[in-house]
Amino acid sequence: MTALANIDNQSLRGFLRMVESDHPEEFLRVQQEIHPKFESTAMLFELDKAGRSPVVMFEKFKGHTMPVVTNIAGNRKLLAACLGVKPAELPTAFRERCQKYIPCEIVSNAAWDEVVIEGDDIDLWKLPVPLQFTVDAAPYITAGQLTARDPVTGVDTTGFHRLMLKDKNRLGVSLHSRRRLYEFHRRAEEKGQSLPVAITIGVHPLHYMGSMVYAYPQNVRKFEIIGGLFGEPYRLARCGVADLEVPAGAEIVIEGEILAGVHEPEGPFGEFTGYASYRSTQNIFVAKRIRMRRDAIYHSVVSGMSQDHILVSCITREGEILNALKRNLPNVRAVHVPHTTCGAFMAIVSMRKIAEGEPQMAMMATFGTELYTKQVIVVDEDVDIYSMNDVMWAIATRVRADTDTFMVPYAKGSPLDPASYDPAGGSNLVTKMGIDATRKANYPDEIAVPGYQSINMADFIPGYRGS
Repeated sequence: MTALANIDNQSLRGFLRMVESDHPEEFLRVQQEIHPKFESTAMLFELDKAGRSPVVMFEKFKGHTMPVVTNIAGNRKLLAACLGVKPAELPTAFRERCQKYIPCEIVSNAAWDEVVIEGDDIDLWKLPVPLQFTVDAAPYITAGQLTARDPVTGVDTTGFHRLMLKDKNRLGVSLHSRRRLYEFHRRAEEKGQSLPVAITIGVHPLHYMGSMVYAYPQNVRKFEIIGGLFGEPYRLARCGVADLEVPAGAEIVIEGEILAGVHEPEGPFGEFTGYASYRSTQNIFVAKRIRMRRDAIYHSVVSGMSQDHILVSCITREGEILNALKRNLPNVRAVHVPHTTCGAFMAIVSMRKIAEGEPQMAMMATFGTELYTKQVIVVDEDVDIYSMNDVMWAIATRVRADTDTFMVPYAKGSPLDPASYDPAGGSNLVTKMGIDATRKANYPDEIAVPGYQSINMADFIPGYRGS
């Protein structure tokens, strides 16, 4: 068994210490009292607007004693630091490590086992859960990682699902991804049983990232994928519901079950698209027990179009698409899924084009890999795919609309895409578009300024501070 101290490097606290120590400019402590309604969300959106994405610790939430941390997954530099790579290497490193499954280690002592609340003492309203948008039906637990086990195979999974506060011990749940947890609940319901679930709040960003992987073998545990990201066994401890295993270093664990055959209104919720989502499976979770650290930190993900909500989706999609393209197009250099396109709907592919037609191959492979992607732009390797200025310049000067674009009508899209349509209750459909923004033959020479990227303006203008 591993001592409690050894789980710290895999915990939220270990991550926070790393940021404060190695990247202090990316850590912001707010000591003024914050109102749970809208203020924390407004601050994060203001920071996003200013081009900043620090981890933010709110020391005082009005009406609560527990501090709140947010934006732990909104910064590429910090996520890359967790993997020990440069930001540009993040998608590749992520995909490679996600495929190195490492068996978990079970420990006897968990950090979250210091305080136990049961029965009538349970009151989820005592958690500092912010109300984020005026459209939200209620405050939502947004950083809750649900862990459950397949009633048939016994293999567990972990992942995000929105959790709406409804009562002291009752949460509305949407299993809207229709993936593993939805299937686990359906299988339990077929047996007339509720599904035992543990909700974990306050985990390391690598857990956050690993839980977003969806293309992996059925017999693999998500925790083994997360272990691959850490490069060592992920340390888990058994909690009090169906012997489910959850991260030993977590801040809070809520034990309970998703009820069989019970549905209640849930939503709307401010989604990653920047619009309200009314779509929900309307499931109900009932809490039976809460366990937490004595000095627990509450973790909240700012939803909507914040970096905190979207960036990990960008990285996972970049990795999935890059992995697929590299199989048949080795000259593909990189893939970027911009935050500004909701971290889902557009992919920009950089490649060294050897022959005409290769950009079209890349576009079709991308559409076949990622359901949510509905626009693919392919550019040459001289274009910085992380700069929309560069990408727009390539489109403006290298695209002939009649020959360099194509469309795929009636393609399956995201049910959360407000531009999709649902004919007679069927699948959500979109028209997907590919754009070949690569340089064509017989183009004029491009202008260039040798050395402009390395010039130091402060050598010429004292006190100069650039962007």
